[in-house]
Amino acid sequence: MSLVATAEKLESTPAPPPPPATMAETGLHPDTLAQLLLKTLVSGEASGTGLADALRLPYSILDVLIQHARVEKLVEVRGASGAGNAGYRYALTDLGRDRAMQFFDVSRYVGPAPVPLAQYNAYVLSCMAARPYVDKERLATGFDQLIVSKGMFDQLGPAVNSGKSLFLYGAPGNGKTVVAQGIGKALGADMHIPYAIDVDGQTITMFDPVNHVLVSSVAEAQSVITASVYDRRWECIRRPVVVVGGELTLEMLDLTFNPIAKFYEAPIQLKANGGVFVVDDFGRQRIPPRDLLNRWIVPLESRVDFLTLHTGRKFEIPFNVFIVFATNLKPESLADEAFLRRIPYKILAKNPTVEEYCRIFELNCKKRGMPFDPVMVEYLHRKYYQPRRLQMRACHPRDLVDQVVDMCRYQKKTPLISRELLDAACASYFLEETETQGAEA
Repeated sequence: MSLVATAEKLESTPAPPPPPATMAETGLHPDTLAQLLLKTLVSGEASGTGLADALRLPYSILDVLIQHARVEKLVEVRGASGAGNAGYRYALTDLGRDRAMQFFDVSRYVGPAPVPLAQYNAYVLSCMAARPYVDKERLATGFDQLIVSKGMFDQLGPAVNSGKSLFLYGAPGNGKTVVAQGIGKALGADMHIPYAIDVDGQTITMFDPVNHVLVSSVAEAQSVITASVYDRRWECIRRPVVVVGGELTLEMLDLTFNPIAKFYEAPIQLKANGGVFVVDDFGRQRIPPRDLLNRWIVPLESRVDFLTLHTGRKFEIPFNVFIVFATNLKPESLADEAFLRRIPYKILAKNPTVEEYCRIFELNCKKRGMPFDPVMVEYLHRKYYQPRRLQMRACHPRDLVDQVVDMCRYQKKTPLISRELLDAACASYFLEETETQGAEA
């Protein structure tokens, strides 16, 4: 493959379906849209274009539903703010409000019309077929603000291209989590997810502002006035990097049904579909590691995940997630050989060398706008690391520089690295030898 073709492969990402032109093309039952329309009007009157914007559908599709609701005396016209039916201001009648309340008893979801499961699965499969590959230059874009050893860098590339999973292990403080986040950044291209999906009339919300970053330029360009080139029920987001830690439970990996709102929230790994899912501090969750690993056996093997509605209906979702297990425990203590075989890439996050430590220190000084002097790193190495036999960690430079900045601010001084300030930082950062010896005794 030529370099040009490779670049196109990296930058291309499948587009979601075009805007639906008919009710049938939405993939939803007319009753589902009619119910959502009435529930949207509960909050107050809205113009036709306003309703189209709220449901993210062309007004031409909603016009049929609105006119039918007017015939049934569920909706009435309160005025006009523009030309044509789309410019009328609509409101619920007393009968319409009663009907909407009945629909709220079934589901309290109000928002963009959901995307049918079949359309979502088709999009994810197209993304899997066009999955971007990385080379050294591409991978480097994810680590432009990190110092990663060449050995580890060359191991990460093939692991990412496998699209499967990765075990990052090693001592705490060596950047396993930020390396996992760098992988997500290296994957690059934006992608789309539906705001919600529909499974047999049940609504599952997908978009999560905590884990998904909207592409503002695309979102701002969407309008019911300016024709969209794709179905506006889909959100354009940065490729997701979802990180969970010790709070992870098996329940978080299944659909969450809200008995009051009566609709679902997608599980955490489904929100990461198309991106990276990082299980940080693996082995320190409240559930046994074996139980958590067993949950991933089928998705890792078949690239398909199975979810179950509270009605008992089970359905499958393409599993397009790169999973990173990050731990400071030994992998063999967390999983047996059969499962480790399913994670072909296992990379040790080693302690930085003195040279790498110096580069990390310099990088953190630049981030803080402070001059860097390599003599200070030599001073640390000679006075603290060698005599105390301390292991260098990748997080130490950042933490020590932050402490120096904090002290300078307290003393109302311009932040500057000095031996005195480093001594003060080390005194509070590293445990005193007498205390550690007393604890051992």
